[in-house]
Amino acid sequence: MPDWDWKKWLVFSIPFLLVLLGLLVWALARKTIRTRLQMARQLRDDPDIHEWLVVFNWSRKVLYGPTIVMSLIAAALTWLNVGNPRTIGGFWLAVFFVNFLVDEYELNLKVILIGLLCIVAMVLWLIYLDWIESFFRFFRNLGIQIDAMGYLMIALIFLLAIAVSWIRGLFYYVAITPNYLNIQVGPTETGEQVSREEYSTRVDTGDFLERLQGFGRIVITFADQRRQPIMLLIGRVGKVARDLESIRGKLAMDIHQPVEGNSNNG
Repeated sequence: MPDWDWKKWLVFSIPFLLVLLGLLVWALARKTIRTRLQMARQLRDDPDIHEWLVVFNWSRKVLYGPTIVMSLIAAALTWLNVGNPRTIGGFWLAVFFVNFLVDEYELNLKVILIGLLCIVAMVLWLIYLDWIESFFRFFRNLGIQIDAMGYLMIALIFLLAIAVSWIRGLFYYVAITPNYLNIQVGPTETGEQVSREEYSTRVDTGDFLERLQGFGRIVITFADQRRQPIMLLIGRVGKVARDLESIRGKLAMDIHQPVEGNSNNG
């Protein structure tokens, strides 16, 4: 290090300067930044709001959770030199392929059952022709082999995409209450409130494999047909759906609740 010139010292200090710059920006703008967490805290502390929901749109890379787990397992097995690397690579490819199908196509239960039936029929056909061993030998001879660092890099790439999605969701989110819908579109107070009569919501869990992982979608449509619907990929869809139904019930109760002044006049 004593032999470094100013260029090396400058390159060495860049990460630290970026951290200091980020802290300075946060210190100057923290009173104007409005994150999803702050909105949730504000709604929780509001005595007039008892039911609320704050959601954001996850990246579809979050559906690759099984691939991330399999990548970490494969990295550990490869690092410890346990098992055949080609076999480990084959299992990893199978998990990744299933994840790719979940990401690329909407697979409901009917399609999955038909697919399983076709696979069983093909396996029986291969067994009858005595080709089953050759079939599995073909996949074993593909030679899919990745070292431990490669598996870790794959897991890190997916985790980074998910982390970026979570950070973006701090500033781009939707808050649903019995009285209004708040659409936040930036790090400051830039947003829009939509009254309860001007929008409707529904929960979409048509993709069976997504639902098995705990994910689904909230679709927000507007009374103004010129506005495009908002579709949000969300986690813990079962709990979110129950919370949303509770808010809907509160809306229905508010709408149909008789006005005290009118009942007295009658």
